[in-house]
Amino acid sequence: MESVKKYSGRLFSLEVLGILVGLLFLVPFYFVIVNSLKTFPELAASTAKLPSSLYLDNYTKVWTIMKFPSAFMNSLIITVLSNVGLVLISSMAAYRMVRKSSKFNNLVFIAFVAAMVIPFQSIMIPLVRVASQVGLMDSKFGLIICYFGFGVSLNVFLFHGFIKSIPLEIEESATVDGCSPYGVFWRIVFPLLKPMSTTVIILNSLWIWNDYLLPSLVLNSPDLRTIPLATFSFFGQYTKQWDLALAGLTLGVLPIVIFFLAMQRHIVEGITAGSVKG
Repeated sequence: MESVKKYSGRLFSLEVLGILVGLLFLVPFYFVIVNSLKTFPELAASTAKLPSSLYLDNYTKVWTIMKFPSAFMNSLIITVLSNVGLVLISSMAAYRMVRKSSKFNNLVFIAFVAAMVIPFQSIMIPLVRVASQVGLMDSKFGLIICYFGFGVSLNVFLFHGFIKSIPLEIEESATVDGCSPYGVFWRIVFPLLKPMSTTVIILNSLWIWNDYLLPSLVLNSPDLRTIPLATFSFFGQYTKQWDLALAGLTLGVLPIVIFFLAMQRHIVEGITAGSVKG
């Protein structure tokens, strides 16, 4: 009886509140998916109603107009290579700062943390100027390099906290057994970073896959367009093709939503593990 009273009180209220908040966050998905299955006149008449019939021609048109396979591959290549580089660079940098603590390394870490609060809009113009001078404009490689610069601060911060929770005795034992410094990191430490690496990959993927502003500054050729850039082509100065744009948004968001749902449990696991030692 006591357990029933506990459930019928505060716990039940929290469950109801959680369901309501969850439904609130699902409302935008409802409007996007439902309206992507309507004709434009039906969409203009009412955006809240369910479609009278499933109009799938929007998706077939979008697939061709956006050149979706090409845009998908561009987004996939940029996201995967950016993630690989960020994980390698950030993990090595954080490991060096933690295990070789010095005033210089502490200042570098503070600089990384401080860089996290600088708004992107304040450095857009200098970024384009520098990228033009070093030949990074209008190339996927150049965009990936830019993502290295903008993503490394948060990644180093997360890896830094996680590495502190790894016992130093493990590395000392490997050194006694004749393991080199590089062997200690790649054979001992890096495999232990799997929870945090997974968290970093998820967070970076959500950001890079859906990013519009940075690719719009760096990429100019139509063949290099990512999914957000290709979707924006449905919005002109005088016309907005909402029926096609919503279908394009659905196709573009679907892969990253599936990826997030499959990997979301690692986010809390990795961040919690990284906060064991401040």
